[in-house]
Amino acid sequence: MQRKALYDICGEILKNSGNEDWEFDTLCIFQDILHDKHPLFRPTEEVSAEDEENIRQLTERRSSGYPLQYLLGEWEFYGYPFRLSEDVLIPRPDTETLIENVLEICRRQGMRSPKIADLCSGSGCIAITLKKELPLAEVCAVELSDGALDIIKENASLNDADIRIIKGDVLKKETADMFRDMDIIVSNPPYVTAKEMAELQQEVRYEPEMALYGGEDGLDFYRTMTALWKNSLADGGRLLYEYGDGQQNDVEKILNDNDFENITLSRDLAGIFRTASAQKRR
Repeated sequence: MQRKALYDICGEILKNSGNEDWEFDTLCIFQDILHDKHPLFRPTEEVSAEDEENIRQLTERRSSGYPLQYLLGEWEFYGYPFRLSEDVLIPRPDTETLIENVLEICRRQGMRSPKIADLCSGSGCIAITLKKELPLAEVCAVELSDGALDIIKENASLNDADIRIIKGDVLKKETADMFRDMDIIVSNPPYVTAKEMAELQQEVRYEPEMALYGGEDGLDFYRTMTALWKNSLADGGRLLYEYGDGQQNDVEKILNDNDFENITLSRDLAGIFRTASAQKRR
């Protein structure tokens, strides 16, 4: 079958499934299977039987709600490629705000080789991106899931990023006690509430629950991590969090209650409050 004819068939399948991004998703599937950035530049070129079967299979899975990023097995974050599996959250543009916050702090304070820990590292996208943007930094990714740890190792190799990778439960004192005098601790922890978990979109249900569920009000990790990990920061060190829509005041209160100062709340590209940065008192 010719490329354009198959593209039209697959696009129609995704469109009829209610997928609002059907054109983009169809293009991504064709690019991935045909290894061609512009698959429709040669619309009459024949697609091999094997490639056609693979394209049709991916299209059917996508039409059932399976995430495009998992189908492709790789996704871009802050301009870098990251391998993915159902063991890790899909990197989202919202989280790039966290990267920008860290880089701005380092620029402002003249830190060229900060000591950074990324907690609940998942795919490693935060830790690895910070290492790429701050080549002299000492960066450590902390993660509990064995599946996620494998993905972090893959992504560190893929991006040629020399980071430390540690298996540890960030809610345990013994994990926090492994770190001292850190300049920056950054985390995108689970923050989905019990109510939100029951109402998750179909696509999000494929992502790991342990990386999503943050307790009844979504704030369990923030309470425990802030109390534990403040002792791992150097005086004047920074703690940065991503959080969910509408959680900014609660996260700010947790930071205040733990004696942090210079708390800054930042919005993402959609204008939603998304990150908090706080400084440990000197």
